[in-house]
Amino acid sequence: MKKAHTKKSSRTDWRRIDDMKDEDIDLSDSPELDREFFKGAVLWPGAKRQITLRLDPDVLAFFQKQGKGYQTMINSVLRKYMEVRNRRAG
Repeated sequence: MKKAHTKKSSRTDWRRIDDMKDEDIDLSDSPELDREFFKGAVLWPGAKRQITLRLDPDVLAFFQKQGKGYQTMINSVLRKYMEVRNRRAG
């Protein structure tokens, strides 16, 4: 970290941190992630693509009334629909 980019000098002993070995790190408050944890993990589909989508005015108005993030909400609704259809298809 360059000093020019910080307002206050760091109180962290970075030399001590750099010299630490993996076994010196206390992970008691951050347990190791096991298979159970990853069963519930969501696979990220990748970067979103910008498209043009024509929606009925009342559908668009409904989502816009939900406030900021309405486009993300539309994506979430479509994702849930897709997941249900995929489950039914087997």
